[in-house]
Amino acid sequence: MTLQVREISELSPEERAAFFDRDAGIQDVRADVEKIVDRVRTEGDVAVREFCREFDGVEVGNLDVTDAAERASDEIDDDVREAIETAAANVREFHERQVPDDWRDSFGVGGAANDDGGSGLRELGRRFRPLERVGVYAPGGTAAYPSSVLMGVVPAKVAGVEHLALATLPAEELNPVTLAAAHVAGADAVYSVGGAQAIGALAYGTETVNAVQKVVGPGNKWVTAAKAAVRGDVDIDFLAGPSEVLVLADATADPELIAADLVAQAEHDPNSSVVAVTDDDDLASDVAAAVETQASNREREGVISDALENDASGVLHARSMSEAVLFAEEYAAEHLSIQSDDDEALLDRITNAGSVFLGPYTPVAAGDYASGTNHVLPTSGGAKRYGGLSVDTFLRSTTVQRLDRDGLGALSETITTLAAAEGLEAHAESVRARFDSASATSSNSAGETESDDSDDDA
Repeated sequence: MTLQVREISELSPEERAAFFDRDAGIQDVRADVEKIVDRVRTEGDVAVREFCREFDGVEVGNLDVTDAAERASDEIDDDVREAIETAAANVREFHERQVPDDWRDSFGVGGAANDDGGSGLRELGRRFRPLERVGVYAPGGTAAYPSSVLMGVVPAKVAGVEHLALATLPAEELNPVTLAAAHVAGADAVYSVGGAQAIGALAYGTETVNAVQKVVGPGNKWVTAAKAAVRGDVDIDFLAGPSEVLVLADATADPELIAADLVAQAEHDPNSSVVAVTDDDDLASDVAAAVETQASNREREGVISDALENDASGVLHARSMSEAVLFAEEYAAEHLSIQSDDDEALLDRITNAGSVFLGPYTPVAAGDYASGTNHVLPTSGGAKRYGGLSVDTFLRSTTVQRLDRDGLGALSETITTLAAAEGLEAHAESVRARFDSASATSSNSAGETESDDSDDDA
């Protein structure tokens, strides 16, 4: 279970493609997933229960297990409950800092064509409102992820989402820690359904499951393909693939700590991608040796072994830290660990990363569970285009504007000129109508009448 040490400069086009062309792997299951989603959409609970039997081997009675989640919080060990509550509090505190304020300001009305500022009112603003109904998917299968429950539910509740539904994989005995996390995080409804059928149920609703406006949360390729299938009918966060980490390190880094982060990420999934990049030849060799030692005799040794043998995993030697940074930027890691004597300087050169972990005492596991940042992050190079789950994910923004007569008058020539250039005559007329003689007379008359009435009353 060793990671091969390779020179970045000597990677073949095929080897480079393995690192940079990572995908969620949904193409192979897309057709089957679309059939599943369509049946859930048309048949509701009947289809959901059938797929629970077929794919999970579970006869699901009541799909709604919200009551069980409430009880689970009292049934789990005290130390586990305390850990959940501490993690939830940290996640909540971080995301509360993200809540934007509504604003409304006055601006000059002159514009570039009238740089004296003009007169009149041009008041512009922006306000933020939460989605009313959101669905969060909590992955399961080879491991339970109560941490993902916190990462999906807490930011949505901080944003002000009124109804938060959680879908978690069914089982003969539901994982009580996952259920307790749902209760602590503030989920309003918890459903015992997983896989593509869960996404279909959240997106379209069933007799039991209320339809939502947006579905978020990571999952396997079946879940990801289902999110792709429902996108457009509902909103989603993004299409996430297998987990990944890239460690950017110089000669001062501890190879044992780098190896620990790589092995930790490898135990997520056989298709996880784990990479270390350094400009120090000795460190590269030491990291590879440390990974081999640490990966042995782990509970999930088979999963780890498969991930380490992935073509998108390895230890890479760069000719310089500049080459290492360029590789990291092109890779655009979900998790980027920087272990260097000048990590802030390297951070300043990084644009593409889902979440960054600075220094030897900031393992990726801290962000996975308890530091407060969100661990639902873009994979497969998605960090080049968007960020991870946040309060923003659950908000809509609306712009607001108000002009008075003088304010519109100062802008009228600009508006009508551009409208004419676009051939939209009615747009121009909608401005001119507010200044024609009839409108002006009507406006003035109304004002005079109101004034006269006031004088009579006095």
